[in-house]
Amino acid sequence: MRHRKRLLFSLALIAVFLLSAILAPVLAPHDPELTNLRQARKPPSVEFPLGTDELGRDLLSRILYGGRVTLVVAVLALAISSLIGIILGVIAGYAGGGWDNLLMRLVDVQLAFPGIVLAIAVIAIVGPGVPGLMISLAIFPIPAFARLSRALTLMVMGLDYVEAAQSIGVGRTRLAVRHILPNIVGPLLVQISLTLPTIILIGSSLGFLGLGVQPPTPEWGAMLSRGRDYVTTTPHMSIFPGLAVTLVVLGFTLLGDALRDMLDPRLCKVEI
Repeated sequence: MRHRKRLLFSLALIAVFLLSAILAPVLAPHDPELTNLRQARKPPSVEFPLGTDELGRDLLSRILYGGRVTLVVAVLALAISSLIGIILGVIAGYAGGGWDNLLMRLVDVQLAFPGIVLAIAVIAIVGPGVPGLMISLAIFPIPAFARLSRALTLMVMGLDYVEAAQSIGVGRTRLAVRHILPNIVGPLLVQISLTLPTIILIGSSLGFLGLGVQPPTPEWGAMLSRGRDYVTTTPHMSIFPGLAVTLVVLGFTLLGDALRDMLDPRLCKVEI
């Protein structure tokens, strides 16, 4: 791993944001929700390293606490969607027949809707806020995980060691858990690491539209939305939240790319 520059860079970038989110109460110089109109739209300074917003709130503190909301919601939504999608895909590929057709047709119906449109529809039903945001972000990645895990299951089912296990009477549940799932986990890990940036982007987009986490809770997308009204006069209100989203997405994208190179023997090479 120490010879792979992209992997090390992505891990360092992700670690910076994870640690800053975890240590936000220690690192934040001010209360992220404390307003002071006398300090409104101040440029970066010693007292406010990233400046203030239109209500005089410290941007650095809000970005640190906003990372908590953005990352926690994205990770929980990814965990839910990947678990459901992988289970459905393995069942479809392993059971075959009618179950396969039924589950895949349901997946195809969901694939007919773009992710952002489906997320907005779910929030319209559930309502804005953290629960609605998490549910909407957990639904749209399910088809990708289901189809990938189904394809991998069908591929593994035809291999010799699976047929050998079936010939000696290994039960269906044990066969799926011990012989199929461990041998499809590599591509699934890559898919998980590449899906997380998409979830973060869509979550920030929903926050930008006012459909995500509601004020006064800090969230990067909502901060971008408020900063657009002052982009010509106080651009730091948009630059720093946008930079946070960009760097986090870049980190997880590079991580997924590096994991793909590591876990695929055909692409495995050492970067010098």
